[in-house]
Amino acid sequence: MTSPLTPAQDAALVAAIKQAEVTTSGEIRVHLEDTCPTPEPLDRAAQVFGELNMHKTAARNGVLFYLAWQSRQFAVVGDSAINAAVPDDFWETTKEAVLEQFRHENYVLGLERGIKMVGEQLKRYFPYNASTDQNELDDSISFGGQKPSSDA
Repeated sequence: MTSPLTPAQDAALVAAIKQAEVTTSGEIRVHLEDTCPTPEPLDRAAQVFGELNMHKTAARNGVLFYLAWQSRQFAVVGDSAINAAVPDDFWETTKEAVLEQFRHENYVLGLERGIKMVGEQLKRYFPYNASTDQNELDDSISFGGQKPSSDA
């Protein structure tokens, strides 16, 4: 897939992830792809979560922001420990904060706001410990491509 992000936008999102992770043992990833291959973006986000091995963090506190930018589908999903810790409406509130910016075509700002919200919860429930914490997952944006068409 061709990235919908400029190099500066990509760098801004990675910086937001790094900033959010400074005070927590939690892990945040952003995954972009052209179109969502499943009817529900939350299902696809769960698939990508597994493909990126986000379930293998020691504290089970990874969070994935998933965006299929051409089909305009978005989801945010957290691993079991962060999901159990946050208030029941947290994921929906975060999703709505991101989507509010998306409605104004402020995609990077929307993701940055969501990342900040998640970072605050991760800091609260999974604070950084200098003696044990390590960056378990890549902070770079991951990309999914469309399946090659079979013209044979």
